[in-house]
Amino acid sequence: MLKVAVIGLNHIGLLHCRVYTDHPDVELVAVCDLRAELARSAAVRFGARAYDNVLSMLAEEEIDIISVATGGLENGSHHMEPAMQAIEAGKSVLVEKPISNRLQEARMMVDAAAARGVRLASNLNHRFVPAAKRAKEWIQNGEIGHLLYINMKLTIGNPNESTPWIHLRALHPHSFDVLRYFGGDVARVQSFMTKAPGRTVWSTASINIEFASGAVGHLTGSYDMHGGHPIERCEAGGTGGKFVLDNVYESLTLYPSSSDEQRVVKNSIFASPSGFDSTFYNRIGAFIQEVKNNVPPNEISASGADALAVQRIIEAAILSQTENGAPVRISDIQDQ
Repeated sequence: MLKVAVIGLNHIGLLHCRVYTDHPDVELVAVCDLRAELARSAAVRFGARAYDNVLSMLAEEEIDIISVATGGLENGSHHMEPAMQAIEAGKSVLVEKPISNRLQEARMMVDAAAARGVRLASNLNHRFVPAAKRAKEWIQNGEIGHLLYINMKLTIGNPNESTPWIHLRALHPHSFDVLRYFGGDVARVQSFMTKAPGRTVWSTASINIEFASGAVGHLTGSYDMHGGHPIERCEAGGTGGKFVLDNVYESLTLYPSSSDEQRVVKNSIFASPSGFDSTFYNRIGAFIQEVKNNVPPNEISASGADALAVQRIIEAAILSQTENGAPVRISDIQDQ
């Protein structure tokens, strides 16, 4: 049985703890937070040992997997130190998204994991829903034909005003990871952003995308949408047809160009469709299985390298906005 620790014990960290506790193949042995009272509370709740120092935890515990669920500015500025400590200790590491809100830190983590030969992954959980897997199979099986476009929308209500780019850096690692999952590497982006009344941050964005394959696409993202409406939609089309993936995992529809018939996959076939938390079970479960199967570090799904790639796209989108909507090549974005 694999032994697991979680670092960072706010809401998302506690969700990681719950997922690990529910998984039959792992044992949550330790929890860690700089705020000792949070560590003690989580330890009691999940039957683990509490630490307020990562190095002490690493010295005293036998651990196979570490989740880094710390937060910080733009949800990513506190990831590097504990992740690097876990990497240097030779652990398999799953870092919350964004892997970091600073490209240089993300690159340092990816390089350190490669040099140490350890698995580094990110919680880019939207690609792990069964509906996305089925859609990916349709692309691979040729049912979409030659891929021509991918359009995506991800909108939620978030009043955070901490930095001008909080919306891009904190939310859209998910969007760009899904777009890369279906369409491959992105070559260029062009951004137009706006601020809702009363807001000081760029809270809604329209981003044009050119994939390295030649396919084109678009992302609409917003922190200004409230209520119970669907948060996410992805449509991919090609010479053989198109698919529409609605609300992360709720439904998937294939529209073949050769027929008026539709193939509809509803959430009755999906695992644990009762709530968004199920995406964490899918993603963390996939990482556990890859560690169990001794998957090589360079073959990990939603890896640290993938997480770095999406942050590079985000920085290109930010640069485009600062340059009045000029297209920006991803290859021109420097990690250093």
